[in-house]
Order: sequence, then structure tokens, then C-alpha cells
Amino acid sequence: MHYTGPVYRPPPEANTPLLEVTYGCSWNECSFCTMYDTQKFGISPIEDIEEDLAELSQFYPKDLKRIFLVNGDAFALQAKKLFAISDLIHEYFPEVECITCYASIKNIKPKSDEDLEKLRQKGFNELYIGLETAYNPALNQMRKEYTQKDEYEQLERIQNVGMDYNALLMLGVAGRGNYKENIDATINLLNTFKPKIVGPLTTSVQNPSPLHEMKLKGEFVEATEREMICEELMLLENLEMDDDCFFFGGHPYNLIRFSDSFKNKDKMIENLKNQVFQIDELRQGILDTVLPRGNL
Repeated sequence: MHYTGPVYRPPPEANTPLLEVTYGCSWNECSFCTMYDTQKFGISPIEDIEEDLAELSQFYPKDLKRIFLVNGDAFALQAKKLFAISDLIHEYFPEVECITCYASIKNIKPKSDEDLEKLRQKGFNELYIGLETAYNPALNQMRKEYTQKDEYEQLERIQNVGMDYNALLMLGVAGRGNYKENIDATINLLNTFKPKIVGPLTTSVQNPSPLHEMKLKGEFVEATEREMICEELMLLENLEMDDDCFFFGGHPYNLIRFSDSFKNKDKMIENLKNQVFQIDELRQGILDTVLPRGNL
């Protein structure tokens, strides 16, 4: 298998075969991110992709239903390249129903409606989108290079062609004192365009990163643990998701880790509140600090 540099995949794809079609990240300018600092962006040759599919076919059954494209920015590829990759996948695994990958609002935007429709027909029907937030000041400070308006427009476009998405969010991304405005904007977006998975992770200021430099200069002040848990609680209380939508709050950066479907929304809310109470009882004051987190 051709795996170049660090390889990341979402936790729900732990048992999904990984096919490299790009490496690194085509943007790689988000102020919080250090994932691909050591790897320049590149596109896998079609010959390598076919070799890898041939190898995967030795370990996975012909009736495989799902495959995940790595690395961090597979949907940045032009639509015609993604069409060709889909055709190859279906040669080796004719019953694949879902081709999934990480995506960005930035790389949905250049694709035409016809491109998105054809991609959906060819199996691209579930994207992991790093929205982080729908709060414009935070989007700007995190250097996402798109706006809340762009999020609404591009999520509507993929919805119109029947493409599902999973919302990757960052708790505390707006900094201290801004959690209500931040999470309200995000809740409104997700209630308008409902994802299959809501995946919040805690913002970690990593050194080196542009966000770390902003922190040193006083341009970014980290939200407290309590503020970030309040964001998560507001998400749970105010999101109006279908019962089968899954809440994945088990990222290692999260202080309180839990996951469940929104069918058990009330149970998740009660669990989160109980754990906050226990932490306050056992370790008074810790929720009003910022705990250190390691690099990915």
C-alpha cells in the first residue's frame, strides 16, 4: 500500500479500508492545525491507486460496501479525477455503496452542480466536513478561508444532490468569553442542514502553530474547560437531529468522553451534567482552568 506521511481517518472509520489518493493537505493554512506540517500536498498517480486497490482486494471481500479515501484533503481533487477513482474502485469492489473522505467547504465550492450530482451517483455520498464552527469571527481567526454564508450555500448544494455529511466541530474555537455566540451560530447551521454525525472535539493550542503565536501575543485567549463543556451541553440541548444521527464526543482531547445516538439525547445530557457535577465535587476549580493537551 502507498501511504505517504501521516495518515488520519475519522474514528467511525476504524474498520473501513483506507485508499490513498492524496497526501498532505491542499490548504494546510488553518491556524490551529499541525497535522501535515511535515508533509507537502501531493496527488497519488492513478497507477498507485490501482495497485493499492488490487492489494486491498486480496484482504477484503468483493461485496465490500464502504471505502475511505485518504489523506487529509481527498475531495480537493478535480471532479474528473474523482470520477476516475470511483470507476477503479467499482472495478475491484463492484458493490461499494459509499465512497467517503474528508472534505472542506473550500473544495466543495469549485465543483459544479453537475459534478456534485455525478459524484453522488458514483458513490460519493458521505463527506466528513471540518466545519469547526459557523461563527464568522472564529472562522476568520482560524484561517478557514470561507464564511458562514459559504457554509450555508455549499451544504445546501450537497443536500440538493442527496449527499450526506458528517459535521466536525471544535469546542472553544472562538476563545474565552465567546462560547454562546459561537455555539448559537453552529447550532443554527446544523439544524438547517442536518448531518449524520456530529463530532465535537476540544480545541488544543499546539506548539508550533499560528494559533500558538496568537496566544503568546494575547490575540487568542483559550476558553476554559467549563466554557467548552457548556458549548457541548448547548449543542446537545438545542440540536434538533433525527434519532439515528450519532453524537461522537469521544475524541481524546475531550475532557468528558461519550458517544450515542440522538435517540438517547436526554440520557447524554443527564450524563454530561452528572459528570460536570462530579468533577466540580472532586477537583474544585479545575473546570475554570485550561488543561494541557498533546499534539496529534
